[in-house]
Amino acid sequence: MAMAGLGPGEAAAAAHALSLPAEAFGNDPRVELAWAMKAHQHAQVYFNLISSVDPKFLNLTKVDDQIYSEFRKNFKDLKIDVLDPEELKSESAKEKWRPFCLRFEGVVEDFNYGTLLRLDCRKDYTEENTIFATRIQFFAIEIARNREGCNSVVYSSAREPAAAVAKEAVSG
Repeated sequence: MAMAGLGPGEAAAAAHALSLPAEAFGNDPRVELAWAMKAHQHAQVYFNLISSVDPKFLNLTKVDDQIYSEFRKNFKDLKIDVLDPEELKSESAKEKWRPFCLRFEGVVEDFNYGTLLRLDCRKDYTEENTIFATRIQFFAIEIARNREGCNSVVYSSAREPAAAVAKEAVSG
């Protein structure tokens, strides 16, 4: 990844740039690249986490209970295992998501930062399986996926190769 080629000063400058308001940059490709690298790293860390730890025991924020409660109150019927991008991106969806997201301003740090979200929770982050969402949307959907058992598929799949090796070692 390109971030590995940055020296300490450049990495610090990129991190600082990410903390400034968007209006300060216009469409600076360096900022877009720094954001993309940060979002990609976040996605990798999260996927590794749900592959290593049973997701039903994870807390992603200090206010998971509040996020989950508000999310399910506002989006009772939202299918979270395989997301329909229209449920996040259409004009009617944006009108419903906007007040939900704004409830967490000052409650969840960087609640409106751009984040990558998997469409199908059974699969890894790929170009076809990833959508851009705000951080609070990511938290709401992933907390629900963890609590409702949807992400257990990822955890179980990661355990299968280890179980097969252990079984072979015992019977071998």
